[in-house]
Amino acid sequence: MSPDFKPAEIERAAQAAWQAADAYRVTEDPNRPKYYACSMLPYPSGKLHMGHVRNYTINDMLARQLRMKGMNVLMPMGWDAFGLPAENAAMKNKVPPARWTYDNIAHMKGQMQAMGLAIDWSREVTTCAPDYYRWNQWLFLKMLEAGIAERRTQVVNWDPVDQTVLANEQVIDGRGWRSGAVVEKREIPGYYLKITQYAEELLEHVQQHLPGWPERVKLMQENWIGRSEGVRFAFTHEIRGADGQPIQDGRLYVFTTRADTIMGVTFCAVAPEHPLALHAAQSNPAVAAFLDECKAGGTTEAELATQEKKGVPTGLQVTHPLTGESIDVWVGNYVLMSYGDGAVMGVPAHDERDFAFAKKYGIAITQVIHVDGLHYDYDRWQDWYGDKQRGVTINSDNYSGLAHAAAVDAVAAALQARGLGEKKTTWRLRDWGVSRQRYWGTPIPIIHCAEHGAVPVPERDLPVVLPEDLIPDGSGNPLNRHAAFLDVPCPVCGAPARRETDTMDTFVDSAWYYMRYCDPVKDDAMVGEGARYWMPMDQYIGGIEHAILHLLYARFWTKVMRDLKLVEVDEPFTRLLTQGMVLNHIYSRRTEQGGVEYFWPHEVSDTLGPDGKVSGATLKRDGSAVTYEGVGTMSKSKNNGVDPQALIDRYGADTARLFVMFASPPEQTLEWNDAGVEGAHRFLRRVWQYAARHGDAIRAAADTAPAYGAAAKALRCEVHTVLRQISYDYERLQYNTVVSGAMKLLNALEAFRPEGDGAASAQREAFGILLRALYPACPHLTWTLWRELGHADALGDLLDAPWPAVDEAALVRDEVELVLQVNGKLRGAVRVAPDADRETIEAAALANPEFQRFSEGKAVRKVVIVPGRLVNVVVA
Repeated sequence: MSPDFKPAEIERAAQAAWQAADAYRVTEDPNRPKYYACSMLPYPSGKLHMGHVRNYTINDMLARQLRMKGMNVLMPMGWDAFGLPAENAAMKNKVPPARWTYDNIAHMKGQMQAMGLAIDWSREVTTCAPDYYRWNQWLFLKMLEAGIAERRTQVVNWDPVDQTVLANEQVIDGRGWRSGAVVEKREIPGYYLKITQYAEELLEHVQQHLPGWPERVKLMQENWIGRSEGVRFAFTHEIRGADGQPIQDGRLYVFTTRADTIMGVTFCAVAPEHPLALHAAQSNPAVAAFLDECKAGGTTEAELATQEKKGVPTGLQVTHPLTGESIDVWVGNYVLMSYGDGAVMGVPAHDERDFAFAKKYGIAITQVIHVDGLHYDYDRWQDWYGDKQRGVTINSDNYSGLAHAAAVDAVAAALQARGLGEKKTTWRLRDWGVSRQRYWGTPIPIIHCAEHGAVPVPERDLPVVLPEDLIPDGSGNPLNRHAAFLDVPCPVCGAPARRETDTMDTFVDSAWYYMRYCDPVKDDAMVGEGARYWMPMDQYIGGIEHAILHLLYARFWTKVMRDLKLVEVDEPFTRLLTQGMVLNHIYSRRTEQGGVEYFWPHEVSDTLGPDGKVSGATLKRDGSAVTYEGVGTMSKSKNNGVDPQALIDRYGADTARLFVMFASPPEQTLEWNDAGVEGAHRFLRRVWQYAARHGDAIRAAADTAPAYGAAAKALRCEVHTVLRQISYDYERLQYNTVVSGAMKLLNALEAFRPEGDGAASAQREAFGILLRALYPACPHLTWTLWRELGHADALGDLLDAPWPAVDEAALVRDEVELVLQVNGKLRGAVRVAPDADRETIEAAALANPEFQRFSEGKAVRKVVIVPGRLVNVVVA
């Protein structure tokens, strides 16, 4: 074979052979243990990035190694193909989202194939295809029947110029991203899925049934579900609406986990959409103006947490349920109508947010919790003000002197006795609003009839097919102007009716795609026997950014499918790996116009500080200074990405795969390093050239030898020692140390001199173990060499070759080497049998020429032996 390492030729030939053999097609086989390993499906944005390469290589290594261990391994792939980016691209490029999406899928699929991934493409799923999203629609209708889905109003971001609903990321400083118009909050009807019905089970399972998940992801899920034990109670009032009746039956309800602080309430705050706020606005211009201002604010809890807390007094008052005192009602922009009752009790003395609000607006602060030895300062917040563990109630009448739990119980009992409240469990989790007023998504299968209202599309008429030739222009949903889609007869009475033009949240598409992989071509059911064989998924791999919503919705969707008798599993993912991000250096400088200009790393020369780290940089073209911003996530906008295709074209896919596996453990961030890529390529070239130099001997050697000489035994001992560690590292998905183990194997082979009994067989065995250890990371090179050197003749194709077993006999050494010290200083080594007794070791040390040389004839005072490690001779 040629000594020249030509990755492009090697990879092209290997991939052609795999494709011709349909090597990665997987079928259900009840006689083999199954393993379902899946990466989160990508959005077809146009090109793969290095994060994709890392994610999919992790999955590929897992799948290939487990296949060698005899498992039936499924590794599928698909496309999360609906969504807003396609609409934005359509407006920019004046092409339908469908065309843009399918072109991108074709390109990215080609890139994945160039990576040599062991994907079963017969199971490919595209979420914008009607044969997929018909089942979104079908299950939605089943949820309607079961009462899990319902239609109600929702608060959205509304652009009054473009006449469309905006996603939160499309609202910039309170204005629409395209029109620049001030965005309004509007309540419009939409569909919700009652995920809150599953809150208890979702929380219980994340705490008890997901041992293979990272702890931080489980904690994020727990916090998002957010179970709270507290008290829901009412402030009474006589505020009457236009009908003369008390608004909300004369009760302003709030929920609190700090009922022990109820005697410190000095105000109540309601959401801008609360009935009391709307009532006050009718006669109070200041309130009306504030409500208009709030319409331009965010609609999410995250946005409210970061924005400035503002409020305005309504002039209304409610009655404290225990003291009978009048409490002022304010409107606060930080109160969400969708959370709880849309109102909160204000206890400035013991809530940091309320404290800041009260200081800003001059509201009274009343201390009702005391911690021994600490002084309350009304001018500044201190963390102990909210301490539930050490705090004792004061200034609380009959409830003074109580610890937190006792005070909560006493207050709850008093409120319940008055018929004004009770203990209650609440959840942070809110029902999932799935209606999106956008075009590129799954059509919601509803028809609106003037007589019969919202009518479900009959199952026989599914799928409701989305027209793929429309081009959004930013002026609302184009489906509202597409008569062929819009105008249909009512399924009940046949009268002219109108289709629902809202489409489903794209989280619906990704909530169950992994189920569809199991039965991808089934056209008479959502899932079938494949799902019963493959689910639950054994290993899921994806970014930490999906730790909450996607994973939570997938878990919910699985439980709904279980309850509808479609699947038999409670949880979809047994193990979860959240791979780290790929980072690269960022260089920039301010432009004359005040903007920021970014430069590619290859355009600059680094300046190193005394610590050897980058402290600055200059442009190569003119020597001008640029700012070094450190490392950050690879991004096109910051010119610090690396094109995987360019990397593959230059070095080959095996080099790209090897580097992203070797540079960092899978769950940690990976810092890009061009020198590291070069090093990975050099290593593969060494493997190839070793095979070229020794290929004839390896091909001619027997697989085993009747006896092994000293050199062969030493090589086998080292190789099987490293193999044991590599096998362990594969089990724990520590692929960076797998690669370093492969490097140790090559080093051992290069240092080996094939002399003595069994030397050729030991060399053949060692190189075969190296190829199998390295194969999951670098399949093209190793598959080619496996065939070239004759290993396939004995053990079959590398894809299904058995994973090498550690030969315990090879680990038994004839001799062990002990460090020799004289008076504690290293002076050489002695070799003895592994089971040598103390007398034998001592005799070997004293007879050693190095001891004779350095002891200078002095008398031996004592000999210290550390078994298996060293012998220290102390002389006078």
